[in-house]
Amino acid sequence: MKIQELADRVGLSVHTIRYYEKEGLLDERHVERDNNNYRHYADEAIERLKLVKRFQTVGCSLTELKEILQGLDTNTTTTQQGIDWVLSKIKEIERKKEEYDQVLATLNRMLEYKVALQDDPGKKHR
Repeated sequence: MKIQELADRVGLSVHTIRYYEKEGLLDERHVERDNNNYRHYADEAIERLKLVKRFQTVGCSLTELKEILQGLDTNTTTTQQGIDWVLSKIKEIERKKEEYDQVLATLNRMLEYKVALQDDPGKKHR
């Protein structure tokens, strides 16, 4: 598929996909060039880019993703390194989830107060 179709299917800009390719997040399994130098993307590129997007939403940097994905792609990451990375990501996500839960609880209390104030404007601040 051409780059615009890929961009539409994964919700990224053409510029971003080219940048990811330049940074090594896509390799020859994901993209090849014709004689006229046009890029053609394999279906595997869709899953790879969706994976990159998911990991970015939980705070992974492109540098970190590049390192771990290239290690997995080339089998240069040991099983223990893979386990350690996954465990560190789980801990990081759990910590962020706790922070989000605290913010969510605060927002819910604020909302309850505002709704109560709206229903009974004479109500005092608690």
